Amino acid sequence: MGLTSIGPADWFEIDALYPAEMAERRRLLALRRAEVSGAVAGSEAARAETRELVLENLTRAHPDWFSRTRGTIRNHLTGEKLAIDAYDPLELAGRLTQEDLCVVEASPEGPRLTAAVLCFPSRWRLREKLGLPLADVHAAVPLYAERLARPVDRFMAFLQPGRVAMRLNWSLLDDPTLFQPTGKWRTAHDASIDASNAGDRLYLRVERQTFRKMPACGAVLFGIRVHVYPLETAIGAPEDALRLAAAVRALPEATAHYKSLPMFREALLAWLDSRAISER
Repeated sequence: MGLTSIGPADWFEIDALYPAEMAERRRLLALRRAEVSGAVAGSEAARAETRELVLENLTRAHPDWFSRTRGTIRNHLTGEKLAIDAYDPLELAGRLTQEDLCVVEASPEGPRLTAAVLCFPSRWRLREKLGLPLADVHAAVPLYAERLARPVDRFMAFLQPGRVAMRLNWSLLDDPTLFQPTGKWRTAHDASIDASNAGDRLYLRVERQTFRKMPACGAVLFGIRVHVYPLETAIGAPEDALRLAAAVRALPEATAHYKSLPMFREALLAWLDSRAISER
């Protein structure tokens, strides 16, 4: 799983993109709420604890940016003053963080996705996954059942409250849009992307994923912060090009298909190989 531990102060990222990304989150919650927010019955306690944990963390780690009075949370970065009880607890938390927030609770079938504010999905639909055990959420992911299902379920069960775990996940896309509910399994070759322009036409999309167990309800809060970089910007040295090309070539074909890489894989690898050689 490639997990590391981080301190509570580093749980949420806040950077120069915060105002623009929070504006986009507000827009999606206003116009496409059914696609980006949802919860199953019985998740009320976990959603309420999520709100308190997130508010406590933000006001403690960033007191100049977030302050709380009895009934409101003030976001000094956006100028908003939000009534705490005016929103679903999970939605309120999702209106303050650049991270998407997913609640995962124990069940007889294994850890289960019971609620989420998912404004920036990496090609999956919340309404198709909500309420399912993680093994079923990831059923379409090649090799997940064979290699990751049991370790992930075990990790979720034994994660200790107070610890914040983090991992990175990457993909290569032809679209920089943050809200991407579809796009898996595409195979049609895109002839407009070639070795000369792949650096400008393709994007490295990185998910910074965090995991924190809530002490009262025992649910795990799964956070997803999405970073999108033009490939031209992301690959800054020949060694970077060599490593990414090796990683792409090492992907099992089923995984490459799942990630829609066949659309532009030849152009991507030609661009990376050229970058590795020309900058030496």
